[in-house]
This record gives sequence, C-alpha cells and structure tokens, in this order.
Amino acid sequence: MSRRLITASERSKLDPFIVATGDASPRDQRDLMERPFFSLAKARRTAPILYESAGVRVEVYAVPEHGMATIWDADVLIWAASQIVEAENLGFKTSRFLRFTPYQLLTAIGRQTGARDYKLLKGALARLQSTVIRTTIRHGEHWRRHQFSWINEWEECTTRDGRVEGMEFVLPDWFYRGVIDRSLVLAIDPAYFRLTGGIERWLYRVARKHAGRQPKGWLFEIAHLHEKSGSLVRISDFAIQIRRIAARQPLPGYRLRIECQGRREMLRILPAHLSTAPVDGAVETLGTSHANGIGISHAALSGLRTHEPQLTLWPETAIPGLNLESNSESNSCSWPARSADKPASPAAQASEPPARQPSLPFGRKPRGKR
Repeated sequence: MSRRLITASERSKLDPFIVATGDASPRDQRDLMERPFFSLAKARRTAPILYESAGVRVEVYAVPEHGMATIWDADVLIWAASQIVEAENLGFKTSRFLRFTPYQLLTAIGRQTGARDYKLLKGALARLQSTVIRTTIRHGEHWRRHQFSWINEWEECTTRDGRVEGMEFVLPDWFYRGVIDRSLVLAIDPAYFRLTGGIERWLYRVARKHAGRQPKGWLFEIAHLHEKSGSLVRISDFAIQIRRIAARQPLPGYRLRIECQGRREMLRILPAHLSTAPVDGAVETLGTSHANGIGISHAALSGLRTHEPQLTLWPETAIPGLNLESNSESNSCSWPARSADKPASPAAQASEPPARQPSLPFGRKPRGKR
C-alpha cells in the first residue's frame, strides 16, 4: 500500500506579508501577458493548453472538479503583484505568503462584496490552486522546466457565525520571482478590470506587452493570435470576435485596426494618442465607487507588516490548519493531453461567450445555465 507523504505547510516557514494598503496601482507580470496561461471562457474548461514558440513551452492542465483557472481568476494574481510591488516601492519587506481581507481584494479589482462574491472568490482560489502549469520560461542553467500551481495553498479565517474576516495564500516561487524582478512587471490601466469578454481581456494584455507606447504599434496575424490565445474556438470564429472587438474599440489606451496583406488578415494594435493618459505614467488609484477607505494611506504607513487590525485576524500562536478541501492533488499531472490548436467540438466551441456578454465574477456562468 502506498503512503501519501504529508509535508508541513509553507506558511510555517515564511514570514507573512500583511497587506495594509488598498491603493496600489495595478501591475501585471510580463510572462503571463503574452502566452496562454488561462482559459478565456466562463464555462468550465478541462482540455489542456499546449503551446510552444521559439523554444518556449507552456502546458496548462486542469482537474475536472474545478476546471482551469480563467482570465478573470487571474485578477487575484494581478492584485497580489500590485500589492507586492507597491510595498517594495515603499521599502517594506514582502513575502510569497500574503494575509489580507477579502474586502481589500474584491474592491480593488472592481467586484462587489456580498456573500455570493465571497463564495465566487473561494471558487477562483480553488481553480488557481488546482490548475497545474509546466513551462520552460525563465529556466536556469541546469533547470529546464518548472511545474507549479498559481497558488500553493490558501485558507480563510471565519467567525463562529461563518462570516469571512480574513484570507491568506502562498504564491509559487516562479510567480513571486517574476514580480520582484521589476523588469518583468508592467503597469496596466485600472479600466482593464471593467473589460467583460475573455478575449478582449487577453487582447489588452497582449497589447500592453507588445505595443506599449510605440508610435507604429504592433502587427499580428490573426492566425498567430489564435495560437497565442489558447482558445478552443475555431480560428474562423476567433477572427469574427477579433473583428467585433476592433469595431467596438474597448481596450483602454489602445486602438485596433484590421489590415490585409494578400490573403492574410492582420490586426494592428496602436497606442491611443491623446485619448488617455499613458499607462506607463502615474496609474490612477485602483478605484471603484465602493473602494474608498481600503486599508490606510501611504502617509500613514509605519510598519506595513505590523498593522494591528490585520494581525488580530491571525494570532501568531494559532495559525489555522491547511485547507485540505481545496488541496486536491494540485501537483498531480496525469490527465490526457489535448492540443489547444486542435478544433474543438461544437459544445466546446460554444463555451466562450459573445463579446458583448456581461461579465460575471471569476468566470461564473449565468444562473440557469449549467
């Protein structure tokens, strides 16, 4: 009989980074912006993503219980990166082990804070933990491939009546190192969180990474974009959605233009001059109408990691146990592979929403649809 090795929680070995500010400018990790690491559909996806280009390989696997982490779930990682960079800019020590209140996270990324939203947040954390990534990006001299999940472990702190007061999670070392290396982080427009479609959210990240503020922008072949997206829709349907997005021009700070070169359809991404402030400059506060009063102001920061109201949620002498419910073999990788470039079944092709479909928190499907 085989025995499962039980290891100690990483949290017992790491100093906690206690999030005490809510006005960090949003920042994204470069490697996540240009390659297919997330599902672009709100419907549950279990088909893996297999992508290789210029010697770089990305594999993303999901378990049927939770499905693959979505591009809406990735807002959690954007928020975490933003908080880490902001704290380090202020001279405070950070860690892969984050402690925070759900209210801080949800309001910062433009979500509501009702009971349903807290439940959806927990679903996002479960998908981030159970999704397994294998990649050769940023490999060392002797290490060729990294395997990890977006969140190593997470837990919530609740009152006796079940009210969630605090959360904590541990980020993987691969992601954390990509955040503390400032050359691998880019500021993004806060309006990104208001983009409703999965493809347009992904397209904004591609635009921010490649076009930046270059006067001539960046030119992509639609077929190449389809491959980079990891989308399960047919390339013809993907091209239709790109044309619709270009017609609506929803990307903050960028304009899209469809061009043709012979029989090849191209998309040119251009900075929107004079229409918005450059996102490389002072990015506006992560503001929504209900986000005021999160944490404390920069002027009042004196000891980010010893903010008393936060510490009372997690007594150092009684750190809660592991969240075993969501820790379902997240490092196992025994699912059948399927190429993301292979045409999907009609049911899978229909899993991505039309460009105008209203956004639902963390990729949840509309009620009544299962």
